[in-house]
Amino acid sequence: MRGPAMFAVAAVLTLAAGGYLYWTHLMAAQTPEGLASANGRIEVTRVDIASKLPGRVAHVHVKEGDAVHQGELIAELDTAELRAQLAGAEAAVQRAIATIARAQADIAIRTAEQDLAEIELQRAARLEQTSAGTKADFDRRRAQNLVAAAQIEGSHAALIEAKAAKEAADAQVGQIKAMLDDSELHTPVFGRVEYKLVQAGEVVPAGGRVVSVLDFSDVYMTIFLPTGESGRVALGSQARIVLDSVPNAVFPATVSFVAAEAQFTPKTVETLNERQKLTYRVKLAIDPKLLETYRDYVKAGLTGNAYVQITPNASWPASLAIRLPDVSH
Repeated sequence: MRGPAMFAVAAVLTLAAGGYLYWTHLMAAQTPEGLASANGRIEVTRVDIASKLPGRVAHVHVKEGDAVHQGELIAELDTAELRAQLAGAEAAVQRAIATIARAQADIAIRTAEQDLAEIELQRAARLEQTSAGTKADFDRRRAQNLVAAAQIEGSHAALIEAKAAKEAADAQVGQIKAMLDDSELHTPVFGRVEYKLVQAGEVVPAGGRVVSVLDFSDVYMTIFLPTGESGRVALGSQARIVLDSVPNAVFPATVSFVAAEAQFTPKTVETLNERQKLTYRVKLAIDPKLLETYRDYVKAGLTGNAYVQITPNASWPASLAIRLPDVSH
């Protein structure tokens, strides 16, 4: 029984391989001249929206499957503590402003006192020269003038200190406001919510993921072409995609990437058959503007067939003319 069973398995595998080769040759035979065909799968770039700050999630405004636009508010962290810190920092700014005003007023007072001391010193000097005043009075006036000048310098130093305190308080206010902004999570792309990873009330660490969004600006189908065909594909070449889920529609695409190396490292010496087995990865990008209307038809994971121009300006047959689904109803 063991021998027949192994024979049966080998026969099934042989038939499957033969069927695949037949299907491949059939597709190649049906592909018009100047075009290459392959099957592939729709892929969409995933963007994980994460929290820059640690904190408790206050609200999550989306659910899985929701379409979201660039800049849309996705989730919010609890900001009660930050707002209390902001109030304290803004109060510190006001105190610094008041201190600056007092320092400026003190400078004005000290300057007036120094001016008066200077006048009295000059008067004492004249009286001493005419012997109408004493040298002791002159020395006293001179000392008062020096003290007034020193007090002005002290007031200027206090003003500089008050201004520095205000700058520090302003910086703290700016920092807290930036943290408040970071507490609101916005999507950087237009797309669809794939996963909602947290619920309101949960605590996330810094860098904790909150929502995963599929980026509709980077939707593509990955296909693999043999060496002979991939070498003739140029970036920007036109392509057509026919999805299994929408077989009557033909979506336009363009070649956005062609791998520089084969998927598997070839041997140094190869037979012709081995060279034909080498394939290169090719990405066919779909226009994001098109997806704004047909995003419900082009989803990640959908399979289908792709057709690529390998000869410049190769003609598209009528069966591959662009036909988009009717979304009017």
